[in-house]
Amino acid sequence: MRRTGSKRIKNSFTFQFNANSKTSNTMLNIQKFEVNPIRENCYVVSDETKEAVIIDCGAYYEEERQAIVDYITENDLKPKHLLATHGHLDHNFGNNTIFDNYGLKPEVSDGDEEYMLGLKQQASDMFGMDIDYDFPAIDHYFEDGETIKFGSHEFSIIKTPGHTNGSVAFYCKEEKVMFTGDTLFKGSIGRTDFKGGSSFMIMLSLRELAQLPDDTIVLPGHGEQTSIGYELASNPYMDR
Repeated sequence: MRRTGSKRIKNSFTFQFNANSKTSNTMLNIQKFEVNPIRENCYVVSDETKEAVIIDCGAYYEEERQAIVDYITENDLKPKHLLATHGHLDHNFGNNTIFDNYGLKPEVSDGDEEYMLGLKQQASDMFGMDIDYDFPAIDHYFEDGETIKFGSHEFSIIKTPGHTNGSVAFYCKEEKVMFTGDTLFKGSIGRTDFKGGSSFMIMLSLRELAQLPDDTIVLPGHGEQTSIGYELASNPYMDR
C-alpha cells in the first residue's frame, strides 16, 4: 500500500490510499473527523467517481456537523450510504444532519437494533443529556455476505461482536483498509461491560481480524490509525 497524502485540517485528517498504484487509477480518499466530547472518529470515504460513504457520524456540536457538510460540498461528493459500526450514541449523534442534507438513513447490524432505537435513552442514561432532535429511522440491516458498494469500490462487512452484539467492521480488500469501530484500537480493544458486550466474543472477533494481511491499515472509532501487523506485534489482545 502507498499512502499518498496526509494533512491536518482543523479537527480532521485526510488520507489517500491506492494499494495498486502501478496497475490502477482508482483511489480511496478518507477524511477523518474527530468529533464530540468522546473524540470519536467519523470518516467520509470517497473515490475518483465522487461517490461517498459516511461511517459513524458522531458529530455533536454544530461546527462539527457543518465541517462534514462543508467537506462534502467543497469536494462535490455524492453520499450513497450512512454506515454504523455499532449502535452507541457517540457514533450516531449526527445521523440527523446526514439525513437532513442527503436523505440517508443509517445502515447497521440487527444485533444493535435496540441501541439504535434507543439513542435518546442512551443520551440520558450514558451521557446525562437531553437530545432535542429526532434521529432518522434505520434504513437497512446488514445481511450475511453483504457488500457495500459505492463508486468503483466495495466494503465487505465483517461481524465483530463483543463491544456490542451487533458490532461490525468494514473492510476494503482492494485498498487494504479496514474500519473497526470500537472493536480494535491502536494498542487496545473496546470495552465489553456495556449491555450486549462479551469479552469472549470480542476475542473471537479479534482472532478473525488477525487473519487479514499484516499491511491492512486499521482505522478505529477512536484514536490513531494502526495496522494488523503492528497490533499483532504489540497488542496483547491480538494473536493468530
